[in-house]
Amino acid sequence: MDFTFSEDELALREAVSRFLMVEAAPEVLREIWQEDTGRSPQLRRAIAEQGVMALSIPEAYDGLGMGDVMWSLIAQELGYYAIPDSLIDTAYVAAYLITQLPDEVAQKATWLQQIGTGELRVSIAHVEQQFVADAHLADVIFYFTADALHVLSNDAVSLVDNPSIDSSRRLFKMTPVTPLPAPILEGNAVAALYAQVNARGAIANAGQQLGLAQRMLDLSIDYVNQRKQFGKLIGSFQALKHKLADVVSAIEMTKPTLYRAAYALEHDASRAPLYVAQVVIQARDAAKLAAKHSIQAHGAMGYTWEVDLQMFIKRSHALQASWGRTSEFEHRVLDALLAEPDLADPCMTFMGLSA
Repeated sequence: MDFTFSEDELALREAVSRFLMVEAAPEVLREIWQEDTGRSPQLRRAIAEQGVMALSIPEAYDGLGMGDVMWSLIAQELGYYAIPDSLIDTAYVAAYLITQLPDEVAQKATWLQQIGTGELRVSIAHVEQQFVADAHLADVIFYFTADALHVLSNDAVSLVDNPSIDSSRRLFKMTPVTPLPAPILEGNAVAALYAQVNARGAIANAGQQLGLAQRMLDLSIDYVNQRKQFGKLIGSFQALKHKLADVVSAIEMTKPTLYRAAYALEHDASRAPLYVAQVVIQARDAAKLAAKHSIQAHGAMGYTWEVDLQMFIKRSHALQASWGRTSEFEHRVLDALLAEPDLADPCMTFMGLSA
């Protein structure tokens, strides 16, 4: 079997990267971070015009009908440029959620079409979830309880702002105004749907962490090839080379894990939850290692406002617990290994997807 990306997939990723290179330069991000909302409607519209918001929308609703594997590429680009928006939660995670709803849900078609054009901003919340991202701007909030899914409007909830180290990531403690509206989905199907939604949120998180790790590495390589100490470029110091090489290894070792998890999700493989857990752990570790060694490469100034690096470090830190704490994913992997020790066999790559 050929698991390489197609020319069209790689071309789309390259097009998104070139676009964001211009539209989401660090100086633009600084301006957005200082906005009251932490968001740029102009940037969001521009991204929608590139077709990114319609990637997961089925063709029947004027979308491109692409799946999880394509998002494993795009999520890295959104991370690399630290896009200050809940764009991926709406365009990927919420689009999947809405697609899975019964056709009897009256607004299904409207929601999908409005996501594709960039008009609709969606937040997803769970009754056990402590914070909700972008609830202050959401046009629609999908609220999961143990056995029901409700649709809430922004004015049907009480919000308390929770400051984040990432000034563009706006989190809120959310309390729905009671009584809740009639659910659009009930019963056992709710938990099953949330598990799938959460898996896509988690894999998007992993992709963004990989993109952030790559950006921190690239910024550090640029810096050490310009900064001199004792008359020499610090990039020539062996110890620093080793640290940055460790970051390269962490990133490259995680990419196949990301693609396997995305492929497993897209093909509804039974081990998809395990593969998602594995890549979340690896990607977060890679990003933490990149942040640590990038700060060492830049010195203490790397965390100051004037240096671009600080935005990507802060974004990575802020995303560390998004869509589930690392410890939760570690327990999932441990339970699987204890139940089936052969999973640790080195041959268990794509070969294990159908098991």
